[in-house]
Amino acid sequence: MSSLKENYNLMIETLIGIFTVDKGKIKILMIRKKTEPYKGYWILPGNLLNDKETLEDNITDVVCDKLGLPTMYIEQCHTFSNLNRHLDNRVLATAFIGLIDNITLILKKQDKDDVELEWFDIDSIPKTGYDHDKIIAKLITYLKKRIIDSNILKILFPSDFTLPELQNVYEHILGIKLDRRNFRKKLINLGYVTDTGDVNEGYMGRPAKLYRFNEEIESRNLF
Repeated sequence: MSSLKENYNLMIETLIGIFTVDKGKIKILMIRKKTEPYKGYWILPGNLLNDKETLEDNITDVVCDKLGLPTMYIEQCHTFSNLNRHLDNRVLATAFIGLIDNITLILKKQDKDDVELEWFDIDSIPKTGYDHDKIIAKLITYLKKRIIDSNILKILFPSDFTLPELQNVYEHILGIKLDRRNFRKKLINLGYVTDTGDVNEGYMGRPAKLYRFNEEIESRNLF
């Protein structure tokens, strides 16, 4: 029995990459570590799993209690099991993505004085602790696939938007340049978005038409 405990003794942690859209850019939420190892480095929010909770319960508690964020869309992404992830213990990590729109974030976020949080552009990730740089890269790759293969972007744009705003986000996350006219034509012809009949008066230059996602359309591949 002692050999069993010795060979199978490990811990599991949850980690979450929370993404939002801010001024046409995809950003991810990170937390500054206050203790060693990696004191002062930026890491993904997370927590160790105890033996009386599920992974989903654990990560929901992290979001609501530790970060002070409202309920959001959460999806399990990948489990990382490298033998040397942590310095002293064998710790597996199950990583999730979380998606929240910027308006909900502003209205419902609760400030936490004991936690230092910062949103980073996915193209400007700071120095990270542990293997979180690799995990973040995996989460971003996963998000790219989800945005291409489904209308999951609706979650980040629940209210009205301009097509240039939407195009900026696609270009940012996919790392490609899209033709403006073809992008507009494809979205409208597929019935992916609908014209609200309103315009964005604050848009630079001519007022831009406002659109919203068609809630009735099925998930489809845009590219």
